Amino acid sequence: MDGSKMQELRELVEFLKANEIAEFDMEQADLKVRIKFAGDPAAAASSFDLAQLSRLMASAPAAGAAPVAAAAAHTAAAPAQAEEKLHEVKSPIVGTFYESPAPGASAFVQIGDQVEVGQVLCIVEAMKLMNEIESDVAGEVVKRIGVSGQPVEYGQPLFAIRPR
Repeated sequence: MDGSKMQELRELVEFLKANEIAEFDMEQADLKVRIKFAGDPAAAASSFDLAQLSRLMASAPAAGAAPVAAAAAHTAAAPAQAEEKLHEVKSPIVGTFYESPAPGASAFVQIGDQVEVGQVLCIVEAMKLMNEIESDVAGEVVKRIGVSGQPVEYGQPLFAIRPR
C-alpha cells in the first residue's frame, strides 16, 4: 500500500471516530477495508449514512483525502436532523432484527408512519423466540436503524421516532 492510500486511511479512521461510527466496510478494486471500533454499541446508530460514505469512497479518485472531505461535507449538510430531538427505540435483548412478521410480508411500520405507544415496530428473534418490540412513545417513524435479518445488540437503537 502506497503512502497516499495510508494517509487516506488514517483520515478515514479519524473521520469515523469523530462521527462516532462504530463499523465501516469498504471495497475497491485493489483494497478491502473493515474497521470496527470496540466500545458502546449505541455508537453504531450515528446519523451519518454509511452507505453514502461507501458510495463517496468508491466514486472518489484514489489520491488524496477527497473522499473524506466529500463525506465531511455531506455530514455538514444534515445538521437539522442531528439537532432535532428524536426518540430512539432500543433493542431490549440480543438477537436478530426482523422488520416484518414473516418473510415476504410487509413491514410492521414504514418511515413516515404514525405510531402509538404499544404498537409493534419489529421482531427480535432470540433463541428461537420471536419477541415483539413495541414503541414506547407516540410519534412519527423517522428512521429504521436496524437491518432486517441482521444481528442486534442489547441497547442498540432500532428506530428513531419524532415524538408528538
